Amino acid sequence: MARDTSPIVKQSRREGYALHPKAHKIMVKKTGIPGQHAHGRQGKPSLYLTQLREKQKVRRTYGLLEKQFARLMTEATRRPGLSGENLLQLLELRLDNAVYRAGFATSRRAARQLVGHGHFELNGRRVDIPSIRVKAGDVITVRPKSTKSGYFSQIDDVVNNSVQSPLSWLKSDAKKLKIEVTGLPTRDEAEADINEQLIVEYYSR
Repeated sequence: MARDTSPIVKQSRREGYALHPKAHKIMVKKTGIPGQHAHGRQGKPSLYLTQLREKQKVRRTYGLLEKQFARLMTEATRRPGLSGENLLQLLELRLDNAVYRAGFATSRRAARQLVGHGHFELNGRRVDIPSIRVKAGDVITVRPKSTKSGYFSQIDDVVNNSVQSPLSWLKSDAKKLKIEVTGLPTRDEAEADINEQLIVEYYSR
């Protein structure tokens, strides 16, 4: 399974956006993009560069590789409605994102790892593909074999310390180790600091 293994803090500094909770504290101390010559004089970014950086920021936020992200953009464009909002909805409906949004993981990277290691079942069937798309009516549960693990035995602490706000499309139950998909995510429930129109423009070149 291909994935981006570069340091998440370095990625965050490059995009000027905290892609992981632990990046917030470090970015306060280290401002600017990483690299030996990164602190030289920088002019006003071009429109293309602005579009590129927004695309990279969102791609890295959700943990996708370039080809995966481009395919989602193509699908979003073909769907009725606004392409940018369609893209964000498709990103939000990924299984690893649903696990993260439900508070069962401290970050999307952690959620991706939990799913990849086969700790979850989707509608009663074991799954280990983070990119699986969930839909209304789906039920995500922790595998019976995994419920006794140290991580899931302390899931209450993980959920209680989660920065996630309640969402209209997800219903989670930490005691039953269950997540229910009750609808579709709205634009307001996706990441707030995203300008999806820049991404649409980037792919429309």
